[in-house]
Amino acid sequence: MKNFLISAISALTIGAAGLVAAPALASEGGHVENIDFSFEGPFGTYDQQQLRRGFQVYREVCSSCHGLKFVAYRSLADGDGLGMDPAWVRAYAAEHDVIDKETGEDRPAKETDHFATVTGEGMGPDLSLMAKARAGFHGPYGLGINQFFKGMGGPEYIYSILTGYDGEEKEEAGSYFYGNHTFAGGWIAMPPPLSDELIEYEDGTPATVHQMAEDVSAYLMWTAEPKLQPRKRWGFVAVLLLVVLSSLLYLTNKKLWAPHKGKHVNL
Repeated sequence: MKNFLISAISALTIGAAGLVAAPALASEGGHVENIDFSFEGPFGTYDQQQLRRGFQVYREVCSSCHGLKFVAYRSLADGDGLGMDPAWVRAYAAEHDVIDKETGEDRPAKETDHFATVTGEGMGPDLSLMAKARAGFHGPYGLGINQFFKGMGGPEYIYSILTGYDGEEKEEAGSYFYGNHTFAGGWIAMPPPLSDELIEYEDGTPATVHQMAEDVSAYLMWTAEPKLQPRKRWGFVAVLLLVVLSSLLYLTNKKLWAPHKGKHVNL
């Protein structure tokens, strides 16, 4: 116990020193809004309707500039995710062309293919892992403190970027930049992608900027963590098994050594 306490105190001391002495790790971004997403916490789950709305935002707004190269069309039918009808998924995939790896020619995509990679001048980064890639950059010195204590991570960053435009514009070296109080430096090359009533939600939800930003942020979290719900379920089962095993080991140890407790052998 003494060694354990010494190790714990040393770790805390080193960690505190790191927070003070590592300004180079500080995130240069601005304010990140904390959103209470349904999938946060040890028992959080995805809101299927929100995922479907977020997919609609991606499909009608974001897909022209951003790809999802790590997401397969068939995953849209997963029950732990969007739960789309498999026939609809096959039809949706067939609307897109992919390059056949064997022939090198274009063909209609199948449900086993992945979303296309969007390339070209002015195209944005792939969004498949964006929610996870940004998960560790919030809190003191970018060490993920806010994510640990508040559940803030990549989805909040995406939401804050989409809603952080302040209406300012400027031109530098022939390129236009737009004021954004979340993006590092306060200026971003991407024009505001969302506006109120830009799309019409299929479920009738009012399509405000904040609603669309929250929905597409949740959807991008799902693209980065499609197995989040099964992982949480099995993690809970594993914790229960460890508790039971620890209890059995404790009781066994107590029973074995109870007759000898307090006795001293003279050598």
